[in-house]
Amino acid sequence: MFSGIVETTSPVVRVENRREQRILTIQKPRSWRLGKGESVSVEGVCSTVQHASRDAFRVTYMPETLRKSTLGELALHDKVNLERSLTLKSLIGGHLVQGHVDTTGRIRGIESEGEAKIYTFELPRQFARYVVPKGSIAIDGISLTVVNPRRTTFQVSLLDYTLSHTTLGEKRVGQRVNIEVDMLAKYIERLLEK
Repeated sequence: MFSGIVETTSPVVRVENRREQRILTIQKPRSWRLGKGESVSVEGVCSTVQHASRDAFRVTYMPETLRKSTLGELALHDKVNLERSLTLKSLIGGHLVQGHVDTTGRIRGIESEGEAKIYTFELPRQFARYVVPKGSIAIDGISLTVVNPRRTTFQVSLLDYTLSHTTLGEKRVGQRVNIEVDMLAKYIERLLEK
């Protein structure tokens, strides 16, 4: 479980494709201590550390994860958003994020509005019902507040701090992003089905 508050970004230092799996080696942030089996959010995807050295850690992704996320598009030296999993002592500055990406969407527009930038994202219609005004959503692992949801798009308002401390500030119109809708909406829907 994560909070969607990205701790840092770090580059991919090695990419391997083996038997429909993708293995990424990511430069480990200097102050981080990671052990085998720990969970780390990588671009919003809950990832199990398979090996950690002083300078890097390695994670492996299966076909299902690659189909549902943008991790198959990552290349050598691309930066990724990183967040370590929550502990019982952690502050939750964003919202509860599982790291189970629901789908990908595309950036459809970026406009300036005073000190902020308004990003418009497009997402598949079947996920739009989970997106509500002032609700929470995770984009590439970043906890964000929804503005102006429509049938297949929604907007978020971002300050320079978020854009300069995450990978979102480097992305352009047309690029894909990982989307995890608020898990509470999915649980409520499932309960109402019964």
